[in-house]
Amino acid sequence: MSLKSRRPICPLQAALAFLATAALSATSAFGQPLMGDHIATDNGDLIVHAAGHATFVMGWNGRTIYVDPVGDSLGDLPPPDLILITDVHGDHLNADTLQNVAQADTMIIAPAAVAEQLPAPLQARTTVLGNGQRQTAMGINIEAVPMYNLTQERLDYHAKGRGNGYIVTLGGRRIYISGDTEDVPEMRALEDIDVAFICFNLPYTMTEEQAASAVREFRPGIVYPYHYRGSDVQKFAALVGTDSGVDVRVLEGWY
Repeated sequence: MSLKSRRPICPLQAALAFLATAALSATSAFGQPLMGDHIATDNGDLIVHAAGHATFVMGWNGRTIYVDPVGDSLGDLPPPDLILITDVHGDHLNADTLQNVAQADTMIIAPAAVAEQLPAPLQARTTVLGNGQRQTAMGINIEAVPMYNLTQERLDYHAKGRGNGYIVTLGGRRIYISGDTEDVPEMRALEDIDVAFICFNLPYTMTEEQAASAVREFRPGIVYPYHYRGSDVQKFAALVGTDSGVDVRVLEGWY
């Protein structure tokens, strides 16, 4: 249709169009869309946004999931529907950040050691999971898995049973979040993992060699190294190797 053949818009239509545009602009101003790496699932893309040393955000099917929210880099992101916390250390647990980002209907999943350190209002919305336990929250399946140290000189950092790694299922994709751990047998025995978030740094977790060896054993489709301060991410990627069939993705925002 040419411009000349279009009928003029009546004043009421113009007013309604203006109001709709204004409402959309207001919404955009107060809630920035989540930006990050995209992964296809059976029900829309999973979006992965790196937000700090051990902190990241996942968006999927209208839900926003925060993992170990710490720091002040989350203020412009969509508020969380679900928060997963792995451990009690300050780079994973910060009550002030939690109180700032949690909404009235936000659900928190955490191990008992974390829940015990939360203020009462946050405890009230926290579901405690221990290693091996499962929970369905907002239609999302969550399994708590062990994360701990094996090496003698690192045993004091992460005792078995205190913290949780997690397996989260989103749109048919099984997503593994390691938490602070070494290459424990439970990690090496994982099956059918589509996406893995793997920590490594000394002296607290493991070496690049340990992390890469475990990844080559359980072979996730995609692996994101995170929480790697002081480590060599490119060395990790080279050790995983192109022959493994694992897609190593390094995102800005983690360290």
